[in-house]
Amino acid sequence: MNPPKPTPRPDKVSLWRYLKLFRQDLLSAQPQRLYRAWMAEFRTVFLRSYMINQPELVETVLKKRPDDFPKSNRIAEGLRPLLGNSVFLTNGDTWKRQRRIIDPAFEGGRLKDTFPAMQDAAQAASDRLQQSLNQILECEEFTSHAAADVIFRTLFSVPIEHEVAAQVFTKFRAYQRRQPLLNLAAFLPLPSWMPRLHSRQTKQNAREIRELIEHLVSARAALIAQGKAPNDLATKIMTTPDPQTGKCFDTDEMVDQVAIFFLAGHETSASALAWALYLLALYPDWQDKVAEEAAALDTPGMTAVAGLKISRDVFRETLRLYPPVPMMVRQATCPEVFRNRQIQPGAQMVISPWHLHRHERLWDNPDGFDPGRWHTENGKTCQRTAFIPFSAGARVCSGAGFAMVEGPLILSTLLRRYSFELVEGQTPVPVAHLTVRSKDGIRLRVVER
Repeated sequence: MNPPKPTPRPDKVSLWRYLKLFRQDLLSAQPQRLYRAWMAEFRTVFLRSYMINQPELVETVLKKRPDDFPKSNRIAEGLRPLLGNSVFLTNGDTWKRQRRIIDPAFEGGRLKDTFPAMQDAAQAASDRLQQSLNQILECEEFTSHAAADVIFRTLFSVPIEHEVAAQVFTKFRAYQRRQPLLNLAAFLPLPSWMPRLHSRQTKQNAREIRELIEHLVSARAALIAQGKAPNDLATKIMTTPDPQTGKCFDTDEMVDQVAIFFLAGHETSASALAWALYLLALYPDWQDKVAEEAAALDTPGMTAVAGLKISRDVFRETLRLYPPVPMMVRQATCPEVFRNRQIQPGAQMVISPWHLHRHERLWDNPDGFDPGRWHTENGKTCQRTAFIPFSAGARVCSGAGFAMVEGPLILSTLLRRYSFELVEGQTPVPVAHLTVRSKDGIRLRVVER
């Protein structure tokens, strides 16, 4: 039995039916043929878009010529109230400057400094799970809490129980539940002066989250000025000058960046961790292997992570089957010819990790759960050419290395103490909100190992 996958829509639907399906869920709104197509064209009255699944085309857009295919401003429409001018939404020189300041904080050596905080968060999650023993756990809620705790501990050296951190977490959950991945403005070429169609609640939630983050950033700036700041990610980023201009982020810019670290760092990890727990409950033989391997956590420091090879393969396979960010959109800036199709400037280029990771012409057993695939020739080839859970090229996620330590660490810490079992009649259905989540949650029974 394969893990759950959304039922694709019929091949032919009207434009308005498609838009309605699209707003409800990106994944089931697409036809089955996209799992075999190298390229597909979508035309509406308002825009023309192309999904590209051929690895060579994906490489051209993301790696070889990223400046010719900047991030589309249509995705930004829905996220602007919260993320402002964060590195996730900007393009060109602004984006390059932001990355020059942010990237050093996530380099290997510095990641080592954040590992103890990550380990503390994993242990806190494991202790918290004790309260759910022999009960049914809603996994997405639990992993959201755990991933948010990792972010606050590594970014600001405070646990999730910290008053401001707890408020950010609560308000963020309200924001992400109300906010579709694409709002109506993503479909309509609205001029920049026209008001955007964000709900009053969305704007208010975004404003309140940003005020709370500003409180954390201002408090940290004061500690930096006094020479009393802890050596965490916030301090590293706020004290790193752009090597070209010598200037650091001001408070407003740092609020933008913290908002995206929280969104990208907690929402995506939470999604992947919840699906990983479900997959391990579905395949208990793999769960036992991860639990057995977790003895490696007795090794002090970050070297423990090197021993979590099976856990890493499981986490990677989860990212393949349920990539947290299911689609990325770039915009063509010059005339182009892809697969004999004329592409005009302004066309939207859709790169879908969801379809690429399950592509029938690329992967062996594309819909199956097989963590061992990463050691096969097909798996190694596809990992290089058709596996992009963190994007690829210049815009690859700064926190990719961080996530690949965090995921296996949390999984191993939990499975060392607990077993996760399926609940009858509770099969999760994947849908795309801000990330790939289950339509009605992921429920598993927790028992002591």
